[in-house]
Formats: sequence, C-alpha cells, structure tokens
Amino acid sequence: MTAKVIDGKAFAANVRAQVAAHVAKLKEEHGIQPGLAVVLVGEDPASQVYVRNKHASTIEVGMASFEHRLPVDTAEADLLALVKSLNADPKVHGILVQLPLPSHLNSELIINTIDPAKDVDGFHISNVGLLGTGQKSMVPCTPLGCLMMLRDHHGSLAGLNAVVVGRSNIVGKPMAQLLLGDSCTVTIAHSRTKDLAAVCRGADILVAAVGRPEMLTGDYVKPGATVIDVGINRIERDGKAKLVGDVHYASAAAVAGAITPVPGGVGPMTIACLLANALTACCRANGLPEPEGLTA
Repeated sequence: MTAKVIDGKAFAANVRAQVAAHVAKLKEEHGIQPGLAVVLVGEDPASQVYVRNKHASTIEVGMASFEHRLPVDTAEADLLALVKSLNADPKVHGILVQLPLPSHLNSELIINTIDPAKDVDGFHISNVGLLGTGQKSMVPCTPLGCLMMLRDHHGSLAGLNAVVVGRSNIVGKPMAQLLLGDSCTVTIAHSRTKDLAAVCRGADILVAAVGRPEMLTGDYVKPGATVIDVGINRIERDGKAKLVGDVHYASAAAVAGAITPVPGGVGPMTIACLLANALTACCRANGLPEPEGLTA
C-alpha cells in the first residue's frame, strides 16, 4: 500500500483563495475590510520569519495588516496597554501576540487580555472553555487546519476512531475537542501512555503532535489509516539540516491510506486558518454570516 499524500500546500492555497473572495465581497457589499494585528516582542529569528509571512499573507488576501514590533525589554504594562488599545480599535478584527514572549512577560496574562472575539489564535481561556463545551468559539489555527483536511479526505468523520498523540494546549487538546465535535471516538495519548504503538494501531485517524522527530514509525499505523503529522523538527542528516515530522514518513506511508508530508502538510494550513479566523471574527463583529467551510 502506498498512502495518498494530503497536499497541505495546495489545500492552504485554496483556503487563502476562499478567504480573499470573501474579503473582496465584504469590501464591495458592505464597505468592510477585515484587519489583523500582529504583535512581536523581541527579535527571535523564527518569530520574525512567522510574522513576516503572516504580514505578506494578510496583504495578499486583501486584509488590513497592523504590525507592532516591540523591543525585547518592553515592560509588561506597555504590552498590556497596546493589547487593550487594539481591543478597542474597530479596524482591528483579529489580534495575535507572537509566542514565545520574553521570559519577563506573563504569556497567560497577555493572551487573556485579548478580547476573546478578536483572539484569532484561539488561546484565550474563554475560547478554550467554549470549544470544550461545544459552543461557538475561535479555534486554534493548526487543529482547525487538520480538521479541514480530514473532512475533505473522509467526508463524514462520525464513528471513526481517532488517536491524538500529544496533549498540548495549542494542538493536542483542541484537536481532540474538534474530533469529538465531529463525532469521532477520541483517545489522547502521551508520554505516560502504556503500549503507545498498540493504542495508535487502533486509530482510523492518527494525529501526531509530540515534538519528537520521527517518533511514530509504520509499526504505529493501522493499515489504511489517515496520518496527520503536526510535527516540525529540524535535524542534521548526512551533514545537512533537514525538516522532519513526528512521523517516520517512509515507513508510515507504506502502511497508511493517507498521510501529510513534512514540510508541505499541516504547516501551510496554520497561516491559512489564521486568515480564515480573522475573516470569521470580522463577520461575527458585524453581524454577518460566517464563511462556509472555513470554520469548525
């Protein structure tokens, strides 16, 4: 068996095109332009790349982009004041504070100061609670992207056994909630799980989000299962830097029915879903119908 490759890059391009079409319609019919504000504190190289890509993608789909780059020694009170000003700005529909923040800043306090309706990362405790109780919320971007690809591949997910390996607040837990919402039978596995390979082999849908390079091999995969690899790990191989996932791609692809590659799988969906969330937030703020197919 050779698994179907789920092309996240192409899927993300389609999502961005849908967002752009909705944005154009909002401008034309209602005179509204969705606005996304991104706040970066410090000069972390990876964060700078993410913020640059987010800015370019925001402009590309026709949204307004508001970038705020602050020095690494920014006082917590100043950052909180900026967040509160963005909460009050009607031109800003989505707010993202790039993580990680410098160690002197309280990330939880900062995130929970964002207006939950503008929390396009879906990290505010109110959105976490709403998602956990099956209510309308802002959904974290990476799990939302995974859900979109799974729905596209399977159609209905009802009744499928899903195993999520990893219990982070950013991916593992919200991914499990989304799969429950689509009527999967869900298991969350983690570092203390007994006989992890056997648990994984029971999955029709296997989501790997552990942050350990190539941890899950083909021995962990049920024949014909769909494997969603959220991991992005930099390793050295043959003297060269290489990006790999949490899944050993070659051995898993020989067993699975479908699989996301790394790179080019889940990664591109994260920014695409950030844009989708900003659009959704704008529609909700203006009492307009939410874009179909771009929400959970």
